[in-house]
Amino acid sequence: MAERTLRGARLGGQSFEDERGIEFAARQQVGYECKQGHAFEVTMSDEAEIPALWECPKCGSEARSTQGIEPEAKNEKPARTHWDMLLERRSEKELEEILKERLELLRGGEIGPAHLHRANAKKRVKAGA
Repeated sequence: MAERTLRGARLGGQSFEDERGIEFAARQQVGYECKQGHAFEVTMSDEAEIPALWECPKCGSEARSTQGIEPEAKNEKPARTHWDMLLERRSEKELEEILKERLELLRGGEIGPAHLHRANAKKRVKAGA
């Protein structure tokens, strides 16, 4: 029974409405050209803010507007490294002291990878016996 209801109609969504009495939104053609020399136009609403850059449909690179619209300059912050964040919390003198302490603990076998602890433990046992 379901087959009879779909007979004659496509499943792709073909509309049976006509375009009489419909007013389309006002449109404009905006031209762009990429560095490769590909020129193309994009249809946009008259009310839309026109972007300065658009992706080229042929090569995928950035294309600039042919209407003279320049992209806005972005104020990019320099990347904060781990060292920069450390220096916000501690001075270099404090960091040197912490490094010395941690190196002494590492060399003494109190911290570090497990295989180093086992080797140092064997040496201590032999030295103590």
